[in-house]
Amino acid sequence: MGDRAGERIRVLVVDDSVVVRRLVARVLEEDAGIEVVGTAANGRIALAKIARLQPDVVTLDIEMPEMDGLATLAELRPRWPRLSVIMFSTLTARGAEATLEALSLGASDYVTKPTGLHNATEAMASVQAELLPRIKALHGRRRLSLLSAPATPVPAATAPVTAPPVRPPARPGNARIDVVAIGVSTGGPNALADLLPALPATLSVPVVIVQHMPPVFTRMLANRLDARCAVRVIEAEGGEILLPGRVHIAAGGRHLALERHGTRVVTVADDDPPENSCRPAVDVLFRSVAALYGPGALAVVLTGMGQDGLRGAEAIRVAGGQILAQDEASSVVWGMPGFVARAGLADAVLPLDALAAEIGRRVAVGRPLAAVGRP
Repeated sequence: MGDRAGERIRVLVVDDSVVVRRLVARVLEEDAGIEVVGTAANGRIALAKIARLQPDVVTLDIEMPEMDGLATLAELRPRWPRLSVIMFSTLTARGAEATLEALSLGASDYVTKPTGLHNATEAMASVQAELLPRIKALHGRRRLSLLSAPATPVPAATAPVTAPPVRPPARPGNARIDVVAIGVSTGGPNALADLLPALPATLSVPVVIVQHMPPVFTRMLANRLDARCAVRVIEAEGGEILLPGRVHIAAGGRHLALERHGTRVVTVADDDPPENSCRPAVDVLFRSVAALYGPGALAVVLTGMGQDGLRGAEAIRVAGGQILAQDEASSVVWGMPGFVARAGLADAVLPLDALAAEIGRRVAVGRPLAAVGRP
């Protein structure tokens, strides 16, 4: 599948429902930059059409007769390792579990099927808002990988600045880290599955995470990660006390912030309006972390579309905290970390496989790692 610079993005729509196929195809064909090259009712037909039609992107339903989405993905990925695949999932526990499994098998991203809407117009608007940006972002990343050599990590000191640089206060060389806050979106479940298991059970600070995901999905994600990690991973419903070696993932559909109650810091979940079209939003979490921890905060911005986390990173930087960003080469989409890096906010821009060690190194400054185990 060679690159066709300047041509429309070629999409194959795979779903066993003729209604869904028509709806998705209609939404996509309204965009001048996209061409629907075909549709398929199951995975076996899809595999034959991929070989013949050479699409740039495939939207893939999970539950289909004859060959479902997971089986299709398992056969597809070894044959077309660079093909962008977006899973089309239901907003249910079963759909969430299957989607996370698909991501672990190499799916590029996912969208949830519109539910509870009153008419086709609302359904089309929902698909347009969720699907179109992902297709364009993933195709742009794929073209970059085809046209470019692997990117060299960008030192923070030389990162190009596209916004006025934030002037942080002087930070002592032995600044002690008391919390790690992570923001992540597209490509996040796999990034977290690589990063969190590399953290030691003796990690002496709590970790708080915003991963852009809907309800149900975040709980499934927390459960899957908890089974793989030495640290304890839970979904934050609000009211949990932050403890060393415990990871709190924001619940889908609710913002996550932190508050101090006496000597303890607790999670707060709320239904305030979305920020950056997101709830939970990274900016909300990062602002509260900056306010509570100041120079004791370490923010980590991982792969994701858009710029959620940029303003929150600015707040952490102004408060004297530290910031790490994932590099472009290891990101599925270099949106969120790219904005932070280009704004000159990152202390370091590193590949995903180097971030756990760097977090551990920075947390260890000024203190030994405590043997806390899994609380």
